[in-house]
Amino acid sequence: MRRFLLAAAAGAAAAIATPALAHVELESATAPAGSTYKAVLTVPHGCTGSPTVAIRVQIPEEVVGSKPMPKPGWKVTTTVRKLAKPIEHEGATIIEDVREIDWSGGNLPDSFYDEFVFVAALPDDPGKVLHFPVIQECAKGTVRWIDVPAPGQSEADVKAPAPSLTLGPKQAGGE
Repeated sequence: MRRFLLAAAAGAAAAIATPALAHVELESATAPAGSTYKAVLTVPHGCTGSPTVAIRVQIPEEVVGSKPMPKPGWKVTTTVRKLAKPIEHEGATIIEDVREIDWSGGNLPDSFYDEFVFVAALPDDPGKVLHFPVIQECAKGTVRWIDVPAPGQSEADVKAPAPSLTLGPKQAGGE
């Protein structure tokens, strides 16, 4: 009976923990303002049993210098667009930059977990929340993790929350 109760408790704990992995999100939800950030998009499942075959992330306007990590078995492409307004970064004026990263052509079964990684420079704006909308394409279906909570709402208030990053205080001594 004791083993049954322990197994039931473990199952209940797993069920409670599952919502935290219910959607594509950033492994680290906070980073120092003005730093270089290693973004790790966690993909915990496919689309209703169907394997993930592509992940596309939109880079916020204030984030510059995005570089994706190659992923064996996946094709990685970037889309460069003109910025709405130029950004000064490390003594240079940036007028166009990577606005989207796309990993495609792979196969991530629904029962597996994986990560998609890129680095980027964050704005020096402590307290700002940045959203990284993600499109998850599966062999059968697509999930758009693009919803941004309105002021006063949380991620729990939207159906498919975009991964978010909150900028903390700038680190002393640089990045």
